[in-house]
Amino acid sequence: MELHITCIPGDGIGPEIVRETKKVLDKVAHKYGHKMIYKDILMGGASIDVHGVPLTEEAIADAKAADAVLMGSIGGNTTTSPWYKLPPEKRPEAGLLALRKALNLFANLRPAVLYDELAAACPLKEEISKAGFDMLIMRELTGGLYFGERKTIEENGVRKAIDTLTYDENEIRRIAIKGFDIARKRKKKVTSVDKANVLDSSRLWRRVVEEVAKGYPDVTLEHMLVDNCAMQLVKDPAQFDVILTENMFGDILSDEASMVTGSIGMLASASLNDTKFGLYEPSHGSAPDIAGKDIANPIATVLSAAMMLRYSFDLDEEADARELWTDIMRAHKVQFYLLKNDEARLNNWLTKEAPNEKERFCTHRYYQYLMKAKVYIWQEQYVQAGMHLRSLLDFADQYGMIYLGIQIRALEAIIHFRCGNPAWIEKLEQAILIAKEYGFIRVLADEGEAIYELLADQYGKQ
Repeated sequence: MELHITCIPGDGIGPEIVRETKKVLDKVAHKYGHKMIYKDILMGGASIDVHGVPLTEEAIADAKAADAVLMGSIGGNTTTSPWYKLPPEKRPEAGLLALRKALNLFANLRPAVLYDELAAACPLKEEISKAGFDMLIMRELTGGLYFGERKTIEENGVRKAIDTLTYDENEIRRIAIKGFDIARKRKKKVTSVDKANVLDSSRLWRRVVEEVAKGYPDVTLEHMLVDNCAMQLVKDPAQFDVILTENMFGDILSDEASMVTGSIGMLASASLNDTKFGLYEPSHGSAPDIAGKDIANPIATVLSAAMMLRYSFDLDEEADARELWTDIMRAHKVQFYLLKNDEARLNNWLTKEAPNEKERFCTHRYYQYLMKAKVYIWQEQYVQAGMHLRSLLDFADQYGMIYLGIQIRALEAIIHFRCGNPAWIEKLEQAILIAKEYGFIRVLADEGEAIYELLADQYGKQ
């Protein structure tokens, strides 16, 4: 199957996390016999720098031509970036709003999952969190109070603000259908959240949802008032599967749900239209303070890509291939401990992850040495980085880890190049030769701009 995906690396850490996510998608394609066809476009600050606008008509056309869109992150430091000295309609985030409108994206999906690796970060009591939870909040994105008529007037010398909450039955029906369709791919339960004891819009919401539910006899429907739902999210989150709700309620509840997971930086997000098309992106921002350091955790983008496989391509088995992305989660957990100089917690975690001595040795060498070498390169401590890489290269050759061997030689080439040592040419040629022989040429893109600098110097800009 050919999967045509338009990618928006975007700003800040966006290019790094999209790069890592493409690697996971490529592994999926290799394992299941698919072909990933990517087309990168500019949006946000990256587009402003090149085109003077946050989104071009050509970029919109490329997005519409794809089966799905995968995005990294948009925006920069609002205090220091020149992008935020522009009028609001020309700032980075305006590009995202324009794209959502152009693609008619009306259904926002925000999963909230408590992963074992983050259980200790959950703010709930252990007696609640130990049950775990895996819910998805389906938020209507283009109607309701945020899009109703609004005005501020003065009556009898008193200022008065008016906001209008409006929904028609068609807007409710299409989001309800999406909610029930997605529930069928999960645990087959929909909790429709409203304020039907007060609001006419909620009473219509409830009636239309019940009409839609008749077409899904295999899915359980329950209604819940929004204030009760806010309480239940912290009292018993395990009870939820799909939470279906209107725009403002979804805005609030999805942020609450994200915090009980322990980290919004680990959560995926998707926005869908009335076809299979969707825009998939992490819930976190562009983190400009760590951009370019190759320490950003890409797991939220990887999980967004898994949602893309499930909802835009109906590739449920591929989306469930947890083994294809848990290595990334583990690697970045090791990197976190290394950056914190917390060797005790690192060793305790490795012992728990790999109780077998041989497995622990392999896991420790692979994750700790490689990630520590990358940290040293970033810190320009090239001697220490080289020592770790040489030790790791022996290990990779001993166990026949071809992919790792190519990556190590590429990193060694980068070190030699930055130190002015002509040996970098030999190392680079070794990496290219092995990559070509085993069909792993894409490994050379793993180090981003650093490896491109070497290739451009050796072979020219073409």
